[in-house]
Amino acid sequence: MRLLLTSAGLSNPSITKALEKLLGKSAQNVKLAFIPTAANVEEGDKHWLIDDYNHCRQAGFEVDIVDISAVSKEIWLPRLLNAEVIFFGGGKTFHLKYWFQQSGLSELLPKLLETKIYVGISAGSCVTGQTIYNSVQNLFGEKYELEIKEGLNLVDFQIIPHFNSEYFPMIRKANLETASRDLSETVYALDDNSAVVVNGESVEVVSEGEWYKFN
Repeated sequence: MRLLLTSAGLSNPSITKALEKLLGKSAQNVKLAFIPTAANVEEGDKHWLIDDYNHCRQAGFEVDIVDISAVSKEIWLPRLLNAEVIFFGGGKTFHLKYWFQQSGLSELLPKLLETKIYVGISAGSCVTGQTIYNSVQNLFGEKYELEIKEGLNLVDFQIIPHFNSEYFPMIRKANLETASRDLSETVYALDDNSAVVVNGESVEVVSEGEWYKFN
């Protein structure tokens, strides 16, 4: 399985090169399905979502926006099958996981990822762990009307994005160090210029910024 788990997408050349290494070729004209579903319940100016989309285009990808909450499986599945990269954008982690379940994508994802690359931004990365409701993820203070605790269980560690970001004051080393004591798994805290690359059994961090590993 190949995954690129980021805090802010293709935010620098090192992260883009890491994705191309997973692909085994240049990003030029490679088909990428961009799933913005996690952002649907976010309020305010979504300039960050537009930036994330533009970074994919600037890297050379041919981008298809596919909202799994807005169209039926009969529409979104052929478009995901047509892509080499499935890109899950940021927003609300609980909302994204809900639509993984509701759409049926949770069941299909393992098979899709036999041949395709999973890329996550923020919520799209957080959702890949075993749980999304735990002592480190809860530092974001995200509220959702439905109680959803399980992640996609694609990886055996936790991703915490936006390390040291001014927008997320609780995502700091001291807080994460304390919160991670309640978990048995490893926690990767990534700033917006860092990513975790998973290629089969290999797990490595690519960064032009700051990151920290707990547990």
